[in-house]
Parts: sequence; C-alpha cells; structure tokens
Amino acid sequence: MLGAAFWGFVAASALLVGALVGAFWRAPGRPLGIIAGFGAGALVSALAFDLTREAYDRAGGTGVTIGLLAGAAAFYVGDLLLTLRGAGERKRSGGQMAGAAGSALLLGALLDGIPESVALGATLLDGGEVGLAFVAAVFISNFPEALSSSTGMRRAGHTRAGILGTWAAVVAVSALASALGYGLLDGVSPGVLAFVQAFAAGAILCMLADTLFPEAYEEAGPLVGLVTALGFAAAFALSAAD
Repeated sequence: MLGAAFWGFVAASALLVGALVGAFWRAPGRPLGIIAGFGAGALVSALAFDLTREAYDRAGGTGVTIGLLAGAAAFYVGDLLLTLRGAGERKRSGGQMAGAAGSALLLGALLDGIPESVALGATLLDGGEVGLAFVAAVFISNFPEALSSSTGMRRAGHTRAGILGTWAAVVAVSALASALGYGLLDGVSPGVLAFVQAFAAGAILCMLADTLFPEAYEEAGPLVGLVTALGFAAAFALSAAD
C-alpha cells in the first residue's frame, strides 16, 4: 500500500506544482490550452490501453461497458450537484467560479482526481509494477488542470493560501485513494476489479469532456486537436514500450 500511495502522490504532485504557478502567475491562455490538450490526449490513451483494455481482458465486454457508463453517470451527477453550488467552472482560468465556496471547489477537485488515483492503485495489482504510461499521463494532465483552476480562483478573489491549501488537500487525498485502491481491491475477483477499472475510466473520460477539453479549445483553438493527437501518440508509445 505504501508503494501505491507513493505513486499516487507522484502523479498528483503536478496539481500542487500547477497550483503554485497559477497562484502567483497568470499564465498566458494559449500555452495553457496547448499543455491541457496534450495532457488530455495522453490521459485518453492511458484510459484506453491501461484501464479499459485490461478490464476487458479480465471480464469481457458487458461488464466493462456497464462500468464505463456507471462511472460516467456518477461523475455527471456529482458534477451537476457541484454546478448548483457554483463550482461547475472550476477548471476555467477566467475567474468564472467567483460565486463558488472554497468547500465546493475542494469537492470538485476531489471529484476530478479520486477516480484517477483509485485506478492508479488498481494498476499495481498486476505484478506490483506501476504502469508508467498511466502515471505519466495523469501527471501531465494534472498540471494544466491545477494551473488553469488556480488562475481562475485567483481572479475570482480566492486567497493564495486558500488555493494552495485546497490543492495540497487534494494531493494528500489522492495518495490515500491510490493506497486504498490497491489495498481494498487486492484479492477481489477479476470481474470486480474490471468493473472498478472501467468505472474509473468512464468517470475520467466524462471529466475530460466536461472540463479539460472545453478550456483547452477555448484558450488554444483548433491547434488543440493536433496536440491532443500528439499526447495520445506519446502515451501510446510509452505504454507499448512499458
């Protein structure tokens, strides 16, 4: 479990780095959108080859399909509830979340990050070796997420201490979620493990479509399509070589 917590921390640490940058510097929108697009593409590749494919090999198509849809539905409901509390624009850099309470933004960050961390812990169950492609994809995508959100929180009037505290808490919970994902799933049946992996993949995919892709395109325009493909190809190459 300590190994899973370590890798969960490594992947989530990019959130704190992005938060530090966003809290003290207003990053230009176009580079931010490019990085976000690349990270999103890398994460989509990791979902396909390190989560969904592994889940399919374990349990077949029916269980994976149900897990994907259940994960997406769970994220949708959670995101809808947070939108009602003013945190629907939590990944935007323009200060759109001015009316959101800090607690809502924290819950939103946890909603976005926990599925990744649980899935990362689950990947360690295959021989105890971490999937480097998945860790790299989560790390790369986490940086622009936190940078964009922290920039927006700063513009919305949140204090630097509050911003950094929010993301530090998310990093800590992410490490714990990875450890729990490893510990609680160790020894479960292949069908249960496959469902959890597919559930996480569905939630992450829904998160990307709802939050990261719109912000990336808004900031960088059509170039996002190209860099997303580059991110996907880079993660696939790393996964194939792993």
